[in-house]
Amino acid sequence: MKRLRGAVMAFLALKLGVLAVNVLRFPVLGRGRHRPVADGGRPAVSLLVPMRNEAGRLAGSVPGLLAQRVDEVILLDDESTDGTRALATSLVAGHPHARVEDGAPAPPGWVGKSWACHQLAARAAGSRLVFCDADVLLADGAVETVVAEMQAQRADVFSVFCRQVTGSLGEHLITPLIDDVLLCFLPFGLLAADVPAAATASGALLAFTRPAYDRLGGFAAVRGEIVEDVAIARRTRRAGLKLGLALGGGLAATRMYDGYGQVVAGLARGLRPVAGGRTRLVLGAGWHLVAYTLPWVLVWRRRGWLVPLVLGVTERALVEIKTERRAVGQALLTPLSPLAAAPIVARALRGNQRWKGRSYP
Repeated sequence: MKRLRGAVMAFLALKLGVLAVNVLRFPVLGRGRHRPVADGGRPAVSLLVPMRNEAGRLAGSVPGLLAQRVDEVILLDDESTDGTRALATSLVAGHPHARVEDGAPAPPGWVGKSWACHQLAARAAGSRLVFCDADVLLADGAVETVVAEMQAQRADVFSVFCRQVTGSLGEHLITPLIDDVLLCFLPFGLLAADVPAAATASGALLAFTRPAYDRLGGFAAVRGEIVEDVAIARRTRRAGLKLGLALGGGLAATRMYDGYGQVVAGLARGLRPVAGGRTRLVLGAGWHLVAYTLPWVLVWRRRGWLVPLVLGVTERALVEIKTERRAVGQALLTPLSPLAAAPIVARALRGNQRWKGRSYP
């Protein structure tokens, strides 16, 4: 047991070390490092929004999209069946630079979102292509800040990990772990180093320079990838282009899923390829049970397990503070998160996944 406790403490201490570096260095949109680019140096920006069955989200997100200082806003309906097209059209009516367009059916071999984004890029006129999910809530000046931060980092491809908004226990337990993985496993400085494996991105808010998009082959190059954002990030590093990242902070937020059922279905879809296969997924899930849940079970008998328990809770609390979620009290739920993740892992180990009426192998 002492060796196991030592291994757990070493693992958690390593993660906290990386997290401490990122707390100091990882950029957050709107933290005042850069002013919006002046008109004379501002590139033409296209804000591009793929939509599939987003009728329940648009009333909250479209006003923020239309408030951005961009040259055009294009919303593309990806064969929605819930009235998304009609609602989006009514919401953008009268806006001089916004329009809603219909998407064509996806050809064989294409994942739906990548096909929608491919069509959007082909219809956009800007030299900066900013792809934004329909459930992302943008504050005033968010896209301007993205462009300024992109230029400050000299990034060819730039993505924002939006602040996670959660509304149920299942969401509190799981969705903030996306930020935990980012901040505890990827030191920000590695993005400038010659380490091709140091590559990740978030498709919720993803920006390209037009030359970089064309050089990478755009979304056509990742047409069959379920986790297209990470695939694009890896291609960016392999191509020798500069990848940039930031946290959404107070300018970009999203509630990815409504309830635990959606969390399970949504995350299971891409978990296995991100983990690197079945074996790594199972081993990783098992290890997180040992590192975060086991100390909570054993601390009542052996006080030595209090240290790893505190380290795990501290990790989550620091992530909450850095991402500006500031729900620090939710850190006390940390021992329960691996248990809540078990159904996601089990579902990811199955065959085809379904999401928004489509099947994903």
